[in-house]
Amino acid sequence: MSEEQTSFKQSLGLIDGTMLVAGSMIGSGIFIVSSDIVQNVGSAGWLVAVWLITGFMTISAAVSYGELSGMYPKAGGQYVYLKEAFNPLAGFLYGWSFFAVIQTATIAAVGVAFSRFTAYLIPQVGEKNILFGIEKGLNAAGEMQYHFSISAAQILAIILICFLTYTNSKGVKGGKIIQNTFTTVKLISLFGLIILGFLLVKHSFWEENWQTGFDAMQLEKGGGKDGNWLPISGTVLIGAIAAAMVGSIFSSDSWNNVTFIAGEMKNPKRNIGLSLFLGTLIVTIIYVCANLMYLHVLPLKEIAFPEGKRVAVAASNVIFGPAGSKVIAVMIMISTFGCNNGLILAGARVYYTMAKDGLFFKQAGTLNKNAVPQWALWAQAVVASLLCLSGGYNDLLDMIAFVVVLFYALTIVGIFVLRRKRPDIPRPYKAFAYPVLPAIYILLAITFCVFLILMKPKFAVIGLIIVLAGIPLYFFAASRNKQVTP
Repeated sequence: MSEEQTSFKQSLGLIDGTMLVAGSMIGSGIFIVSSDIVQNVGSAGWLVAVWLITGFMTISAAVSYGELSGMYPKAGGQYVYLKEAFNPLAGFLYGWSFFAVIQTATIAAVGVAFSRFTAYLIPQVGEKNILFGIEKGLNAAGEMQYHFSISAAQILAIILICFLTYTNSKGVKGGKIIQNTFTTVKLISLFGLIILGFLLVKHSFWEENWQTGFDAMQLEKGGGKDGNWLPISGTVLIGAIAAAMVGSIFSSDSWNNVTFIAGEMKNPKRNIGLSLFLGTLIVTIIYVCANLMYLHVLPLKEIAFPEGKRVAVAASNVIFGPAGSKVIAVMIMISTFGCNNGLILAGARVYYTMAKDGLFFKQAGTLNKNAVPQWALWAQAVVASLLCLSGGYNDLLDMIAFVVVLFYALTIVGIFVLRRKRPDIPRPYKAFAYPVLPAIYILLAITFCVFLILMKPKFAVIGLIIVLAGIPLYFFAASRNKQVTP
């Protein structure tokens, strides 16, 4: 016990914070989800618009969080903001959702994405290599179906999660080195891919694709690659945009991870707000430029239905020839490796702060001799690994999108609440363009959540049920902790 540390070490600067924001945001999404977006909105204009709307929402939320991070520069980030703005229950519901699905399911999804693209180079670690399964029978194509199975890809994802958890349990320095190195490499390689896409491709589809302009079209259900495209407008268009934004929001999520490690940031009142702005701005620029490159390199139909549903692979094959798929595979391996490191590093700090408040397992509130919450790190790894085995990562992403945006909106409402409730607290940063920009974000977020319920009710409702399941857990925890009001 004497070897345990009682407080975090402030060893991360502005560059480290910015790298954590950018590195946690960029995983596999930008390489994949544009095909789903085109299937939902059907035009070049709306493809770019979906990414711009997502970027606007992300940057708006990030600069608004700058005010909260300056007010409460402590570990726990969003959990702390919700608790201070509303009550301990609001903070707990976020922390519970974060542990049950938001952070852990994202770690699982990114881990499996790492495995899927590693399989481009090493087929033996792919999803088709079933290591264990309870057989259901053959389908119409003669392929074996399973009630439950464990693939080599799932095992590799778990190994990756455990390796990065172990590395981060040895201190924040190792995690910082991995984060900065891999984020730098992925930023350079993404910019390189975009530039080479415009320079090396001889036949451009730019003019052809932009003939679709903002004439929104949606593929009829079950239509497939050769299905009919139907014009859409009004509320149907808004619903289609909401469905399309599931992918872009997942690709742009986790920017708030830097707020969780405030206890380890140098001059957190200044550096967290700046890291949020710089990181989200850099990633938004990259994402928009990547989609402009796709529109230059591929016809719109191939963006909607690329080989293997991986639009970046299709684009890279045009740019680099037969080696293209391997180029993208390596890029995504680097990207997802660094992304998961950032998610794992930051996530455990939320459980640590909850435990300090008596609302999580007591062991999660301790630091090891390296001044990191080792127990919380491994608890997170166990849940993420179980979610890897569940096999339902795509469904989890729909739940994550709804729950994440719901809590983002509630947290930004907290800025309005705290302006009235705690006007006395120093605010090194103030939310940009307050109250207009935060209000616009809240409106967009609520619109997204409402239409996601209409478009994908099953997953949105399940996500909401997961959040509400935290209410009895909160009262149970509060009843055992006299410092918390039940």
